[in-house]
Amino acid sequence: MLIRFPDDIRIYIACGHTDMRRQIDGLAAIVQMNFQLDPFQNALFLFCGKKRDRMKALFWEGDGFLLLYKRLESGIFQWPKSTEDVREITPQQYRWLLEGLAIDQKKVIQNVKNKRLL
Repeated sequence: MLIRFPDDIRIYIACGHTDMRRQIDGLAAIVQMNFQLDPFQNALFLFCGKKRDRMKALFWEGDGFLLLYKRLESGIFQWPKSTEDVREITPQQYRWLLEGLAIDQKKVIQNVKNKRLL
């Protein structure tokens, strides 16, 4: 799902597995009732099945929902199995997820802020 989304988008991942038979209304209900988030906000909501080879994404475009579905032909997504229901991730973590990497990298070189030379 290397689709270009707005730069100010928030990305939420549903930890654990989700029933992949759910469609737009069912996923929007999970977002609203289980996560207490607004499915109509400028956000991408990610869901994964038990096998971890399928992902669905829900996005409100202003006039309707966009439901994206991705099935891997080989391999699995490194989906978090944590006890958290939902978690916000960065665009970098989203790219890692789509590349087959874990969103919690053990070692990442951090950007330097407040640089000063003597």
